Amino acid sequence: MRDSNIAAALPRLARERGDQVAMRCPGRDGRYATAITYAQLDARSDAIAAGLALRGIVRGTRTVVMVRPTPEFFLLMFALFKAGAVPVLVDPGIDKRALKQCLDEAAPDAFIGIPLAHVARVVLRWARSAYIRITTGSRAFFADATLADVERDGANAGPQLADTQPDDVAAILFTSGSTGVPKGVVYRHRHFAAQIDMLREAFGLAPGGVDLPTFPPFALFDPALGVTSIIPDMDPTRPAKADPRKLLAAIERFGVTQLFGSPALVAVLARHGVAMPTVKRVTSAGAPVPPDVVAKMRALLPGDAQLWTPYGATECLPVSVIEGRELQGTREATERGAGTCVGRPVPPNDVRIIRIDDNAIAEWSDALCVSPGQVGEITVAGPSATDSYFRRDAATALAKIRERLADGSERIVHRMGDLGWIDGDGRLWFCGRKTQRVIVDDLTTLCTEQVEPIFNTHPWVVRSALVGVGPKGAQVPVLCYEETNHISTGVFDVQDRLRHLADGHVHTAKIRYFLRHPGFPVDIRHNAKIGREKLAVWATRELAKRKMPAP
Repeated sequence: MRDSNIAAALPRLARERGDQVAMRCPGRDGRYATAITYAQLDARSDAIAAGLALRGIVRGTRTVVMVRPTPEFFLLMFALFKAGAVPVLVDPGIDKRALKQCLDEAAPDAFIGIPLAHVARVVLRWARSAYIRITTGSRAFFADATLADVERDGANAGPQLADTQPDDVAAILFTSGSTGVPKGVVYRHRHFAAQIDMLREAFGLAPGGVDLPTFPPFALFDPALGVTSIIPDMDPTRPAKADPRKLLAAIERFGVTQLFGSPALVAVLARHGVAMPTVKRVTSAGAPVPPDVVAKMRALLPGDAQLWTPYGATECLPVSVIEGRELQGTREATERGAGTCVGRPVPPNDVRIIRIDDNAIAEWSDALCVSPGQVGEITVAGPSATDSYFRRDAATALAKIRERLADGSERIVHRMGDLGWIDGDGRLWFCGRKTQRVIVDDLTTLCTEQVEPIFNTHPWVVRSALVGVGPKGAQVPVLCYEETNHISTGVFDVQDRLRHLADGHVHTAKIRYFLRHPGFPVDIRHNAKIGREKLAVWATRELAKRKMPAP
């Protein structure tokens, strides 16, 4: 079924909207000199797909793509989808040892990258299984051919679109590894098709809009939706360091109507405080968006604009969505320790809460579900829920449950690895990562998103992070915090105030240690997920250094 292929929309759009700009990309000087229409995107990706086939990159060929978000990246991705090949994407900013492990696990047949990536491939012995090597550079150093050679050789081949089936593997996307070693998520063509349909329905997306996708892979959805992409002039691995002036200049110049960004990126724009009158929709994902950021951002948008915060993961997206107005209405409950409301499940997702268990669960049973309103692990069954990790059977067993349905068919239930609960209105509340919960004793388990918002309300705290020191089941809860630039009587004054806040809530009363940290480690992809595992190691050293006994 070709319609399940994410590139199948291009020939139709080339016919119906051939002159519409599909994407604009900034050059090294920051100027948007490059514009690609739908007709050009379709024709050039056809030529590259045909040229790749001449070199052996065909249906099922695993192909590492290490190309910056330039025109070449998007042309390549659509060419690979048209060829039925399997692009392998790894976050470029992850630890180099983890990157090598990911590439070794993927066992690619081909490697397409910028010249620097090929130098690293040779020097660091990346992807040694790759026997087809293509560079985006002007000369084929450390490669067999340039991308220009590939496109030229396939220029007269005509339309290209493999007869891919819904269950065929479409891509392998490695997670950011923010809470462990990165894993390769196996995407089938039906997963991409389902994501497009679900996003279209959830956000009311229609052809003709102008998008600023600050996370490049999301730009791949835009052509399937008939939307023009404006690729931002920024380092996508460091959204917190983006220059708001450059982003705002692009928004104003091209009349951007929607943008996608991590909470860190949205915070950059919110702090800058410049209105965005053309933007009708903002979507932010990757971590909970702080309430003050939601309020500031909404104030910069037109009155009828929407600010959506979808919840999901690489393995399953979208799971649920909530609009900024409703999110602001839940702020008081969040600051009392309820967790963060992430909205209602996106149809046709089936979201259920099961008891907390660190072990694998092979078969689904309704007996796994907890009572209404109780905190447990969030599970999702739906068309975008992926089936497995590539060559990671143990990780797959921990994250997937097989469920037999009444009609005799089976489906996969994905365990999100997140804790949460569902309220009486059917809304899902996120309480934190399962691996980051702090188990104090048999009666006390603390969840990060039910603890930290209480302390984040203090004007002297930028943000906080709950970690556990010691063995599971007998952990000492420690609250690390980043401090604002304020005038106080000293660090102990701040900690006394935080201790007073802790005493005001039953579930935080056992937190006795508060440690100031100069700057939290965060994930690479979104710059928003706090690296609590690293903070726990740091807190352990700090408590030992200060000879603080367990309370």
